[in-house]
Amino acid sequence: MGHGKLRKFKENESFSCLLQPESFEVLAVRDGVFGLNPHPVKGHWVPQMLQKQQPLVVELGCGRGEYTIDLGLRNPDCNYVGVDIKGARLWKGAKYATQHEMHNVAFLRTRIEFIEAFFAPGEVSEIWLTFSDPQLKSENNRLTSPRFLERYRKFLKPGGIVHLKTDSQFLHKYSKAVAQANGLEMLACTDDLYGEGRKQLYDSGIASVCGKDAVDALFEVQTYYERMFLDMGLKITYLSFRIDHDGAFVSPADFDVDFWKGVEGKRRSFGHGGQQ
Repeated sequence: MGHGKLRKFKENESFSCLLQPESFEVLAVRDGVFGLNPHPVKGHWVPQMLQKQQPLVVELGCGRGEYTIDLGLRNPDCNYVGVDIKGARLWKGAKYATQHEMHNVAFLRTRIEFIEAFFAPGEVSEIWLTFSDPQLKSENNRLTSPRFLERYRKFLKPGGIVHLKTDSQFLHKYSKAVAQANGLEMLACTDDLYGEGRKQLYDSGIASVCGKDAVDALFEVQTYYERMFLDMGLKITYLSFRIDHDGAFVSPADFDVDFWKGVEGKRRSFGHGGQQ
């Protein structure tokens, strides 16, 4: 491990806005089966990590925290938690939030598979997924799969919103198919955010506790990976839907996996998904 990473890991320990639980703190074995123990922060992000009681928005797979930080700056009337497993990436966002005394922003270092151990029922208003790994080979690892939607439903408010911004046509089309297969209310959807999608979204707006700030952020905030994909000539997509489903979530029966894998073309996985 390089000295740069070691320095960041050491500095991470000093950031009060960064929660870094060990796996053994949330993992439990009951009758030989692995389960999750609720972390003490569950249901208590205010006042343990955040100062004011206001809508809570979570970004899963936040990487360096660009989106989490920017949304926090744009909308002080909401709280934001960025989640990622990579401590060296989280260092940048946590350091910025600390230096600028952002009391509405926090970060959590954990695997996204453990996410329900950290948030209580109805505690979260919205989830943002920004450039998640499309997980071409494993449906259960896709962050918009039925398995993950079930996890989100456990802590989202009724009618809570999931936003997906991605360069991956595969993940975009798959997520749209999942929403349709489960009768979820689609709030916005575009195959080309910076093309035809720009006017569409500004004309109609997008449902969000952040209001117009969330629309502006879609165009004005570009993560490290987004800039990389734009330089490769890839189109950026966006969709959002409500988790307003009571029964079991199902996989889309008519999603052509092989076709959309082929459409990925020159896109490569950079291992930037928060669950990696």
